[in-house]
Amino acid sequence: MVTHNVNVLNGTSFARLESAVKSAEMRQGVISNNIANVDTPNFKRSEVLFEELLTQEMGGNTGLQGKRTNERHIPIGKSGGTVPTAQVQTDSLSQMNNNENNVDIDREMSLLAKNQLSYNFYIQQINHDVKMMTTAIEGR
Repeated sequence: MVTHNVNVLNGTSFARLESAVKSAEMRQGVISNNIANVDTPNFKRSEVLFEELLTQEMGGNTGLQGKRTNERHIPIGKSGGTVPTAQVQTDSLSQMNNNENNVDIDREMSLLAKNQLSYNFYIQQINHDVKMMTTAIEGR
């Protein structure tokens, strides 16, 4: 039973949570940079793509996936289990101001709040998973 629980930390679900936390941290920096440059002429805002890439990788399906312990086993669900890394994308097409800057401070502030909520959720989920594994290991 302990081996099974330790494998959960190395599993795809935990890797997805880890990547989500890293992308939220990256997004915090990118949004902060956008806000800091709200009045910089010719500055183009950037954004972090992660959730879209994760959805594409999962094929839009969050269903069951079987773990193969032998290459002769029949795969159940989507195989692979790779987790994409977050990517920064610059919006060079839009323009908000006469100085060709495209940062909308209200939008950036709402994205910052949304990102903080997401980050807190990811951390709570990781803490919950670790607590459940600790409980299983200690046998309580």
